Amino acid sequence: MLDRFSIKVIRWPLSQCAALIDKTGVSANQVTLFGFVLGCMAFPSLIAEQYTLALVFIVLNRVCDGLDGALARIQGITDAGGFLDISLDFLFYSLIPFGFVLANPEQNAIAGAFLIFSFIGTGSSFLAFATMAGKRGIDNPVYKHKSLYYMSGLTEGTETIGCFITFCLFPQHFAIIAYLFGAACWFTTFTRIYSGFHTLHSDPLKHDKE
Repeated sequence: MLDRFSIKVIRWPLSQCAALIDKTGVSANQVTLFGFVLGCMAFPSLIAEQYTLALVFIVLNRVCDGLDGALARIQGITDAGGFLDISLDFLFYSLIPFGFVLANPEQNAIAGAFLIFSFIGTGSSFLAFATMAGKRGIDNPVYKHKSLYYMSGLTEGTETIGCFITFCLFPQHFAIIAYLFGAACWFTTFTRIYSGFHTLHSDPLKHDKE
């Protein structure tokens, strides 16, 4: 829901940083991989209940996630780069709640499992519609210059990172935050399935059976 606004705020500083990085010869894919490694460092920090350190790694991962996209727009957007970026993003999103579960399994296990379960819904509906939209050549007028169709929803990247930051600032309340955000993710999933189905059903390909 908030991505369209946050993108406008961070676009200029990211593009300026990306222009400097481009001069060093670093590729967008290298930034993607480096950011994922930084994000993975949050995992042992969470298990050790070093939540401030974990927050640093989470923020660094998200900075790299913005930089690789800005750098790709300079060097050229590729399907391979987009595939790598979105795959590692979803792995990172699942890794963070799993870290909180291992930090305190007695209190966080069920809530963490529910949240990861909800991420399956948002992720699968997002990627499934992007695949079909690509077949039909449907472009998103809001999120231009992306390697795949970005389907909007109540919970997007900005909200997810806000949730992770809140986890780290208030780890004792992980369970209630996870339940609330998980419920919001399921609202996103159902609305995406509903709107996605009706969008595709109203404009079927010629070879569709329905």
